[in-house]
Amino acid sequence: MIKHIVMWKLKDFAEGKNKLENARIIKESVEGLKDKIKEIKYIEIGINSFNDPQAYDVVLISEFENYSDLESYQNHPEHVKVAEFISKVREARVVVDYEV
Repeated sequence: MIKHIVMWKLKDFAEGKNKLENARIIKESVEGLKDKIKEIKYIEIGINSFNDPQAYDVVLISEFENYSDLESYQNHPEHVKVAEFISKVREARVVVDYEV
């Protein structure tokens, strides 16, 4: 099993919306991938609720059977569409992938 964890720090204002509005769009869009991409075994999105300058704004926790499934997810057109939006509204991104 592969855990794929991503955190984003969002811009205060981007794509005509504030940070919280964009965080909610990300949450809804990413959660919607579960029904569109069969390789996803588990997916969860959290929006930070504690105001700390070191905190990231949104976290993705997901699981895949193997690295091949993770790669299929990352290259899936629906994921690419969501990732394109996120790239427009994010300031920073960190990621970790590891085997369980």
